[in-house]
Amino acid sequence: MSIGPLVTWQDLCIDALDVDGQSRFWAAVAGLELAGPTEHRRLEGPTSRHTMWVNAVDRPHRVKNRLHLDVYCGAVDDLVALGARVLAPASETGLGWTVMADPEDNEFCAFLRSSAELPAYRVHGIGIDCVDPAAQARWWGEVFGVAPTTQPEDDWWTLTGVAVDQQMTLDFNAVPEPRTEPNRLHWDVQGRVDGLLVRGATHLWDGGRWTVLADPEGNEFCVFAPPT
Repeated sequence: MSIGPLVTWQDLCIDALDVDGQSRFWAAVAGLELAGPTEHRRLEGPTSRHTMWVNAVDRPHRVKNRLHLDVYCGAVDDLVALGARVLAPASETGLGWTVMADPEDNEFCAFLRSSAELPAYRVHGIGIDCVDPAAQARWWGEVFGVAPTTQPEDDWWTLTGVAVDQQMTLDFNAVPEPRTEPNRLHWDVQGRVDGLLVRGATHLWDGGRWTVLADPEGNEFCVFAPPT
């Protein structure tokens, strides 16, 4: 049952070695527009909630990401032409998606749609690897004020309607491997830091206009004060 949100969605952030290259790639994949100078590059859509920031880091991709994007596309070859590569084609795995890597080796999943079904904004979900997906989904469901859902035959939990739009989901999946490095993808929220700390978040550092916290499994996220 919903308890009312402690936070609301603000935007997504992607870490990159090559900010310009990654910005151009993800703008084309997601259906967003480039904005701002390279050192403060953002990708914009029809609302502020669609925004993606591409942040410069000096840390390359070294381990499988615990957060990844799920996107719609007309053809896998279209993504390859932009600079992606195929890791596990759907034709071989039998799954409903192809696992791919972006130009800096960040994993993402591509779901085929016909031209009539392909939306303008093509990010339809975020996959979150978890030790305990039920607990993680409940924690984020509490702070977003939305009850997670699952099916008896599934080993993942889903939050709907808390991110960019009512179609975009957060999907919490069980994995055996532990978290070992900072995530290269995270989301920002608007909310109150003290309330999140009471609920079990961990304070990592302060970044000027935002505070960096970690959820119960150590995934970083940034908290901005709500507009006054």
